[in-house]
Amino acid sequence: MKFLLFTFVGVVHLLSTNSGKAIYRNGISQKTFQEIKEEIACYGDVAKAIINLAVYGKAQNRSYERLALLVDTVGPRLSGSKSLEKAIQIMYQNLQEDGLENVHLEPVKIPHWERGEESAVMLEPRNHKMAILGLGSSIGTPPEGITAEVLVVTSFDELQRRAPEARGKIVVYNQPYTNYSSTVQYRVQGAVEAAKVGALASLIRSVASFSIYSPHTGVQEYQDGVPKIPTACITVEDAEMMSRMVSRGNRIVIQLKMGARSYPDADSFNTVAEITGSKYPEQVVLVSGHLDSWDVGQGAMDDGGGAFISWEALSLIKDLGLRPKRTLRLVLWTAEEQGGIGAFQYYQLHKANSSNYSLVMESDSGTFLPSGLQFTGSDKARAIMEEVMSLLKPINITQVFRAGEGTDINFWIQAGVPGASLLDDLHKYFSFHHSHGDTMTVMDPKQMNIAAALWAVVSYVVADMEEMLPRS
Repeated sequence: MKFLLFTFVGVVHLLSTNSGKAIYRNGISQKTFQEIKEEIACYGDVAKAIINLAVYGKAQNRSYERLALLVDTVGPRLSGSKSLEKAIQIMYQNLQEDGLENVHLEPVKIPHWERGEESAVMLEPRNHKMAILGLGSSIGTPPEGITAEVLVVTSFDELQRRAPEARGKIVVYNQPYTNYSSTVQYRVQGAVEAAKVGALASLIRSVASFSIYSPHTGVQEYQDGVPKIPTACITVEDAEMMSRMVSRGNRIVIQLKMGARSYPDADSFNTVAEITGSKYPEQVVLVSGHLDSWDVGQGAMDDGGGAFISWEALSLIKDLGLRPKRTLRLVLWTAEEQGGIGAFQYYQLHKANSSNYSLVMESDSGTFLPSGLQFTGSDKARAIMEEVMSLLKPINITQVFRAGEGTDINFWIQAGVPGASLLDDLHKYFSFHHSHGDTMTVMDPKQMNIAAALWAVVSYVVADMEEMLPRS
């Protein structure tokens, strides 16, 4: 009999290649993959019941209607705003009225920034009022604004090459959009890089996959030891126009006015509700989305949809009278847009119990028709998730992709907890992301039904399986 010896969290296990079972020091046997596969297959009827209720039954369109009521009532929900806190109190009441368990609020300190009045006007070579959105945590301009010539660049490398030209100017970035993760560095770091070469302000082409003259806001970060300069996003159209102008030898002058201001941190809450586990209540499968948004549009897509399909997942399971072995915990994060502030404080509060978290899930890339599930975890856990996703054959969404990370769950994933997120239509998502266009008009109730069904099936099955997902 051949054995493989390995160490995990200080515990030595012996894995028998003949029996296929891991013999732990405490004598508990782990199931073989074939046994796990057979266990998951037994959830076929439960998965169909969840799908039927969400997509065809009395719960169809419920997540859409719930979301519409909230965002039509309170509007956008910027970190530190009264509208965010109103939304949190409404959700606290909603979750209680829905009959969920252990509904409570966990206090968090969050940033409070307001954009104030803002404008950008091209004065030369012609008069043109530009659409802009100041970036989160940006400082404002003096009351009279900043009037300066423009330097247009397409990359940080070009800015460095032309550094002597940047002093005393407004740097305009016209970086091409490749994908969000690589292009967003210009929004996040653009002001700092411009300030390093003596610029007075920076204007960044919106990080968007499509534009109909719509600026897209978002967070930016200053750096210690580097002067803070005002920074805002402009439309793709204006960035490209200015690039064409300077290529013809035109001198561009812009007057920028921004009333942005930061205030002391505000009090807020992560909103929590549960279905308590029947057998292993101390173990957790976490489903989540963030309740805050930027201060434009309605925050319906980012991330109202993710928050509400996460609520819907627990509602569907409760409505069917199901109670998984593990606790299903819903968390609606606060201040995600400022860098996962609420989620970080939740992690600090609960990380001592990280070994009890089987899976952390976050929906924050839209709730359109999902392509599948993104997952980060061990190879064995991935194989298990592929079996779980096979239960979604009735709606023809079964694929498991890589990169399950999300801003609010990354803290757990980095600690070794498996993580999952929805893979969605990212081209559509980044067309409306952080813009005035993020409204209920973008949302589709039928697609939300399907996203909620997937979210509920995955979370329930993982929470109800006899064993937690294996880690690396």
